[in-house]
Amino acid sequence: LVAILLGDVGTMPSCKSYIVAEDPADTDTLWVTEVWDSAAFHKASMEIPAVKAAISKAMPLIASFGEHRELNVVGGHGL
Repeated sequence: LVAILLGDVGTMPSCKSYIVAEDPADTDTLWVTEVWDSAAFHKASMEIPAVKAAISKAMPLIASFGEHRELNVVGGHGL
């Protein structure tokens, strides 16, 4: 699953950050953190053929989705 999530999905316009992290307390849990210029750009990225293909490959490996939160980034290092 990690390899799929980190695979080349081409250009994702307006994606500022995309991080896949393993949870050291739970080996069955991955955290994906994304920063986008807007929700509209994130939604549009779901139509990129390479992204659609990656999602299609990943879904059978995902047991469930946990927390989902949308935040308004106000700054920080690395953006």
